[in-house]
Amino acid sequence: MKQNETWKMPHTFVIVFFVVLLAAALTYVVPKGQFETEEVTYEKDGSEVTKTVVKPDSFTYSMNEAGEKQTDGTSLFEGGGETGFLNYVFEGMVSGDKWGSAVGVVAFIIIIGGSFGIIMRTQAVDEGLMKVIVKTKGREGLMIPVIFFLFSLGGAVFGMGEEAIAFAMILVPVIIRIGYDAIVGVMITYVATQIGFATSWMNPFGVSIAQGVAGVPVLSGSGFRMAMWAVFTLTGIVFTMVYASKIKKNPQLSVTKESDLYFKDAETGSLKSAFNLGHLLVIVTVVAGIVWVVWGVVERAYYIPEIASQFFTMGLVAGIIGVLFKLNNMTVNDIAESFTAGAKDLLPAALIVGMAKGIVIILGGDSPAEPSVLNTMLFGASQAMEGFPVVLSAWFMYVFQSIFNFFVVSGSGQAALTMPLMAPLADITGVSKQVAVLAFQLGDGLTNILVPTSAALMGTLGAARIEWGTWAKFILKFMILMFILSSVFVIGAVLIDF
Repeated sequence: MKQNETWKMPHTFVIVFFVVLLAAALTYVVPKGQFETEEVTYEKDGSEVTKTVVKPDSFTYSMNEAGEKQTDGTSLFEGGGETGFLNYVFEGMVSGDKWGSAVGVVAFIIIIGGSFGIIMRTQAVDEGLMKVIVKTKGREGLMIPVIFFLFSLGGAVFGMGEEAIAFAMILVPVIIRIGYDAIVGVMITYVATQIGFATSWMNPFGVSIAQGVAGVPVLSGSGFRMAMWAVFTLTGIVFTMVYASKIKKNPQLSVTKESDLYFKDAETGSLKSAFNLGHLLVIVTVVAGIVWVVWGVVERAYYIPEIASQFFTMGLVAGIIGVLFKLNNMTVNDIAESFTAGAKDLLPAALIVGMAKGIVIILGGDSPAEPSVLNTMLFGASQAMEGFPVVLSAWFMYVFQSIFNFFVVSGSGQAALTMPLMAPLADITGVSKQVAVLAFQLGDGLTNILVPTSAALMGTLGAARIEWGTWAKFILKFMILMFILSSVFVIGAVLIDF
């Protein structure tokens, strides 16, 4: 008797391909539009900050020579560096600059992968894990709430996001080794940062910019947001601990049990710890490097170019220590070879970042001043919300921001693009601007846990060797919980005149 084959989730590349196909189809039916932009200035930390934003009520459709709304459609292929449907991979990969998606994040992922390839080659992490496992025997569960809390705090205080990729490379093998799975590793690192990011009272890349653009005093409403952060963080911790406990009791229930074998196979061998001075120096290098990264982000506003170079330095120093102390019989050539191997491991994650960016490019890009289908979608959504009751208007703002984040995952970019429209719309509908900012930050931050266009998510999943389809299948229940909780806070904020 022939067994029925179980349905397998399509590969992430396949999913993105069909989303690009849908985006291309939209360009045939949705006309292009654009906004005028202006400079706004607001106070932040005692100094003036200037941001380019769209002018409310400045939207116009692009017209063709016949005076009709312009719907160019997307050709199958274009030469001369233009974008056709089949150009989406390359054009997505080379879009942007070193400060963001896609090319900056692609380079960031590859460099971090190579750097940790060197660190892992020294086996300092493996030897250190042995000691951690022995010391925490019977108390492994304490790691989950502590690490989740710290990463959520990092997201809230300094907008931690892309940094989770590197931390996942360290922590996922640890989590798997003590009896959990890669899902737990992603939850306590990346998911925790996004909960902190979304519910922050001071995140410089999200809520601070949104408040400044909307004309709300920067860092106002902190008490409400701190309470919200505590509730969301506690919810995330409880959800993760319940799942982790279930996997600990029955590893076969894990949706990543097959991909987790990579980390288990890589760590097979002697269970005796041979931790020596060389291993200790590598661990100290990693810890010092992480402190350096956190300091740079908080004190100097370091971002992708600087952080990537910091991790490269960390990997290089670890490699030199490995050669000097002959850790795992390392040679100078092994530094180069392990960098290449580590970069190769994260290449799929880097590719998906470029492919996902191709979706936005097919829709015409995310510049408000350039004609695009995306601008028309933004304008249409803002128009549709007029005339709703106050509570419903606020909730629809949250839903809209959640959907729009699929296309513009940058917190600061989405704030500059949507808040100039949401702020006057809030005045029209009777929603306070503070609530409009709340709807933005919840919609912008939490959907980064799911959308495949999030470079940080795809990089973290790549580090944990989890397919996006597998992740989406697991995280759906959590996202529903987050959606309900967010709706409660947005509606509650309206009712208490926040």
